[in-house]
Amino acid sequence: MSNSERLSFASVTDLAAWIAGAEVTSREVTEHFIARIEALNPRLNAFKRILSAEARAEADARDALQASGAQLGPLHGVPIAIKDENDVEGTPTTYGGAASTVIASRDSEVVRRLRQAGAVIIGKTLMPEFGIWPYTETEANGITRNPWDVTRSPAGSSGGTAAAVAAGMVPAGIGGDGGGSIRLPSAACGLFGLKPQRGRVSAAPNAALWRSLGTIGPLTRTVADAALIYDVIAGTTPTDAYHATPWDAPLLDALTTNPGSLRILVASDNPNGGPAADAETLAALEATAQTLAALGHIVSHGTLPKASTALPFLFQVAGGVLDEAKRVDHPERLEGRTKAMVRVATITKPWAAWAERAGAAASTTINTVFEEYDLVLTPTATTPAVRAGQLSGVGFVRASLKATPAASFTSIWNLCGNPAAALPSGRSADGLPLSVQIIGRAGGEATIMAVSAQLERVRPWAEFRPTL
Repeated sequence: MSNSERLSFASVTDLAAWIAGAEVTSREVTEHFIARIEALNPRLNAFKRILSAEARAEADARDALQASGAQLGPLHGVPIAIKDENDVEGTPTTYGGAASTVIASRDSEVVRRLRQAGAVIIGKTLMPEFGIWPYTETEANGITRNPWDVTRSPAGSSGGTAAAVAAGMVPAGIGGDGGGSIRLPSAACGLFGLKPQRGRVSAAPNAALWRSLGTIGPLTRTVADAALIYDVIAGTTPTDAYHATPWDAPLLDALTTNPGSLRILVASDNPNGGPAADAETLAALEATAQTLAALGHIVSHGTLPKASTALPFLFQVAGGVLDEAKRVDHPERLEGRTKAMVRVATITKPWAAWAERAGAAASTTINTVFEEYDLVLTPTATTPAVRAGQLSGVGFVRASLKATPAASFTSIWNLCGNPAAALPSGRSADGLPLSVQIIGRAGGEATIMAVSAQLERVRPWAEFRPTL
């Protein structure tokens, strides 16, 4: 392996250790990733904005701090990308479109915590406008492409982050998940992506991300990198609408903790009545179930409790989009699809409180599964990555008809608020990543991470990389 490839696909934990051990400087690492972004972004269109000058200055400051003998943070000197729905001081938060041009006067809480831990903010990644669609495509910024096959989509809405991490343009990046937007891009791009418990990560300066649905978190190549970053960014502020009970121990500890023999339900049926997963996805699901059984877990096959989720989810999505649309300074520049969603949100606004109550009632019903089981295993998506260009020439109705089934295995857990992770489960005959989803009970991220780490040890996936 060349030194360039070694750096490009190094884990966050390795890079932090190499920098702390003076094997390489933060400036050298940052220069490497800036060059890689500049080389690959014209093909992949993953980054909206490369913060080259700012990242170099920040890396130099990290190196100077290290030279002074000061204590280093856990992410010291490591470049991190930020999905463009999070404020980064000095840059506009565009939400993926052209309607917002206001320069952020300060960092969001998540970005502030990353910097406090020593991270270097290297750029902002693309997303569909307001994260509405599970495809990273916009009229303003074009189509983001999957590094495993540039004719395919990296999914969405954190598709820019996923493409960047999978291509080795950055070691990790921040995404957001309101209906599968961390897990679906992770699935499409062969990454690990945990949607944490509702209220686990601050949405400040905003009160929430898509009402009760959304949360913020990293997309990474390894379980350990996700745990490390969550240990840095977890926790809320008084302005947040939701607050999860803090973990008893760092999430990193879970990776070396034996979870014991867990009761795991394998549920291959689509919980929203959507399309069935394809044969390769189901075969990968069953192979993962067999691996879990071999690890000593008690694996059973069955279905999830039924509850009405479609309308509560749709109304909350519409309300969340309306919240974000109010922040833009050029509403006339919104995409036609987005304007249609805003109209839906305006019409359904009187039912917003009902939607949250109905979502909570559905969550209570669905969560009865955890009276009998510790974890649930499902497909993440129904197929491997789909063709890019899903939104080309498509209006609101047709886009919605595509998006709803695409997120049918993931969106239910946003309504419920439970933690859920997507992790690689092999590759299709075409060489595309396959993925399974592990769901835990409320506050159960540590259990998910412990089992994910077990699977990663016996079936390592980070060594498989796209060829660009």
